[in-house]
Amino acid sequence: MSVMDTALRESLKSLRLSGMLETLDARLAQAHGGELGHLDFLQVLCQDEITRRETVAFQRRLQRTKFEQQVTLEEFDFTASSKLPAAQIRDLGALRWLHAGESVILFGPVGVGKTHIAQALGHLAVRQGAHVRFAKTSRILAELAGGHADRTWEKRIRELVRPDVLILDDFAMRQLSAAHADDLYELVSERQGRSLIITSNRAPSDWYRLFPNPVVAESLLDRLINTSHQVIMNAPITARTSDPRTPPTSPPSPRSANARLLPRSIPAAVPRHRRRRRSPPPERCSADRRRDSVGTPPRG
Repeated sequence: MSVMDTALRESLKSLRLSGMLETLDARLAQAHGGELGHLDFLQVLCQDEITRRETVAFQRRLQRTKFEQQVTLEEFDFTASSKLPAAQIRDLGALRWLHAGESVILFGPVGVGKTHIAQALGHLAVRQGAHVRFAKTSRILAELAGGHADRTWEKRIRELVRPDVLILDDFAMRQLSAAHADDLYELVSERQGRSLIITSNRAPSDWYRLFPNPVVAESLLDRLINTSHQVIMNAPITARTSDPRTPPTSPPSPRSANARLLPRSIPAAVPRHRRRRRSPPPERCSADRRRDSVGTPPRG
């Protein structure tokens, strides 16, 4: 190694151009072999540094997303069910909704891949340089509730507004308290013009009744739903995830099914003529006898 090479390496270290430093030997070999001219040599070294910085930035953004799994849209099995809207989901992969500041709502039963698609769309957004945050909706509401207690609510809401894409998983799982509904309203309002990805087991039309205040529900949900791409994800029961520990339930026998259809007040084994012979309650019999002895006129 010449003195010039050593000085060049020290300069690259001082400028923190580790991308150039890592590929310097390979590029020098190409230049000595006549594959690269002077300008080409410099251009290729600069591109090596740009590539390294982009890779490092991508990894940092990916770590900040807090994804449950690192999944992509290419890994999703669209052949699992013919009811999955494959064309619509692939079209969302173009991320036009992100550049327009629109949102995506994925809803359907458990086990059809809503969370996978949400994280895969977020992964695509990270590749394009966007900042993404993933969290369960209940966790987000708990964080904001904690902010009211320790007076850090403003700081926490800013952290949730900052990402280009906020993914709210398991939205509308249960009834909301008034405080949670207000926090959710503030979050959606503050993120106006920034994209949301929402996954839910309920259809958006069923979200309204989960809010204690109908005025807050309409103001929040109308704004959210009307500016979103809604994706209905459905699949047959065999395609959903089930618990293997749960034993299969056998269908009821015809006899037991017919027995359940009979009214409870009419036993199935008692004939109708025996039911008509049943005597009236004792109280009614004694009352009838007293009424007959007092109110019936003698016959002449």
